[in-house]
Amino acid sequence: MLTAIVLMIVAAAMVAFWNAGRAAAERAGQLGRDACRAAHVQWLDESVHVVGLRPCRVQGRLGWERTFRFDYSTDGSDRHQGRLVLRGERLVSFLGPATPTPIPFPDRTGS
Repeated sequence: MLTAIVLMIVAAAMVAFWNAGRAAAERAGQLGRDACRAAHVQWLDESVHVVGLRPCRVQGRLGWERTFRFDYSTDGSDRHQGRLVLRGERLVSFLGPATPTPIPFPDRTGS
């Protein structure tokens, strides 16, 4: 009985971790797509890739900092890498295509 409860708790934690990871990947994809659109460059492969994961504090609670990589092209024949870091759903670092005039990223988390 106790083993079944422990297994259910572990399974629920794994599902929650996976679900948070998918939400972060979708947010990173949207941010990368928006940045490429604003900079008038082509977002390649229509995807982002997780390249880093580490624990951090998010609003005073234990959370995850995820680093994503994406590719973009300025003229269709070159390939450049962009990188963005999310703590929870909040963008904390961005390296990628530059816009002609800087634009602020909206904070969609409400914090």
